Amino acid sequence: MTEGNFVDYVKIHAESGNGGKGSAHLHREKYVAKGGPDGGDGGRGGHIIVRGNQNLWTLVGFKFKKHFKAGHGEHGGKQRSTGADGEDVYLEVPLGTVIKNTDTQETIFEITEHNQEKMLLEGGMGGRGNWHFKTSTNQTPRYAQPGIPGQEIDVTLELKVLADVGLVGFPNAGKSTLLSVITSAKPKIADYEFTTLKPNLGIVEYRDFRSFVMADIPGIIEGAAEGKGLGHYFLRHIERNATLLFLVPADSKDIVKEYKILLDELRRYNPELLDKERLIAVSKSDMLDEELISEIQDELNEGLDGVPYMFISSVAQKGITELKDRLWSMLNDEKVLKS
Repeated sequence: MTEGNFVDYVKIHAESGNGGKGSAHLHREKYVAKGGPDGGDGGRGGHIIVRGNQNLWTLVGFKFKKHFKAGHGEHGGKQRSTGADGEDVYLEVPLGTVIKNTDTQETIFEITEHNQEKMLLEGGMGGRGNWHFKTSTNQTPRYAQPGIPGQEIDVTLELKVLADVGLVGFPNAGKSTLLSVITSAKPKIADYEFTTLKPNLGIVEYRDFRSFVMADIPGIIEGAAEGKGLGHYFLRHIERNATLLFLVPADSKDIVKEYKILLDELRRYNPELLDKERLIAVSKSDMLDEELISEIQDELNEGLDGVPYMFISSVAQKGITELKDRLWSMLNDEKVLKS
């Protein structure tokens, strides 16, 4: 999937259908002088329904069509014939989509399961035909109910990527390179900041045909929680990840400080993110000799408060298998398997 096709934020307008009018028909038949009322009910208007689809990864389907209108209910007919219901409209969205009222920004509901259906707007009820209003004192009512009008709303669809592992790091920390090595994903990679402008997803193949999903989130900068850089645009994707993998390059001036800046940005955005399991991977470690690794280990042991870490190199394929083992054990609460 190209970056241009990854759409995770759209605004749409939806309208449910009007209910059909009830009929005020009076029965007419040869040799029946006073047949009485036989007007049927109007059909209900079509609903607007949101449905989860696990085969979708993006909201790109809403990029060019942003107005959705359900069908109107048909009017009632003679012989108590009920009008047909209006056609429902289904909005297929990827799992992890949050639906908000655009005007109030209140969350209406979230879609997290395949084939999960939520009613966004109900169609208007059909009006009742005149036969409902027949009484002992009013044998031939010549009126019926009109249908109830449909509803309309402006909503915002926000996609929060559903992934097992979220890659967190400053721009150019090597997240896209790691994703390209550990999965079959082909993210854009270059030696400058903000190469990644949209989240990339990849499936990590593990032992015995098992797998888990990893997401490369665009790089964080200081002040991201206040909206600087790409700000909230990408931070919301981290909320859905089960485990956070912090990637800090070995050539960083201060690995512990860089990690704590990243952690603080997550805390300021949403303190609940700190409850997720964390693992620190020191990338580009093929540049380090044993002496430098030992020095960095001493710094990490002293400054990380027990957060686990490991040294990896995506280019040299160093520590990649061990990283997959560690992540799998964190996701499934299992002991790390040995080769």
